[in-house]
Amino acid sequence: MKKVNILFVCGAGLGSSFACQMSAEDVLNKLGVNAKLDHSDISSAVSARPDIIITAQNFQSQFEKFSIDPNQTTIVYLRNIVSKQEIEEKITPVLKERGVLV
Repeated sequence: MKKVNILFVCGAGLGSSFACQMSAEDVLNKLGVNAKLDHSDISSAVSARPDIIITAQNFQSQFEKFSIDPNQTTIVYLRNIVSKQEIEEKITPVLKERGVLV
C-alpha cells in the first residue's frame, strides 16, 4: 500500500494542528492507511509539499494567497478540526483519489 504524507497546519504550528493530527491518527488507523504525519505553521506548509494538507476552514483565505499545485497537494478544510467524523468524511474521497484507499 502506498504511504501518504499528511501535514496538519495551524497558525503557529503547535496546538490545534497537533490536536487535529491526533484525531486524524485514529481515523487513519481505522481505515488502515499508512501515513507519515507532521504538523506545522502555514508558511512552512507551503514549502513542505505534502500529499495532503489538513487545516481549519478559517485558514482558507490565507492558503489561497499561495500557489499550491492541486495535482501535488490536496488541501482539506475542516469546520471542527478534532471531529473524527468530519475528518473521515473529508479525507476518505481524497485518499481514494490518490490511490491510497480502494
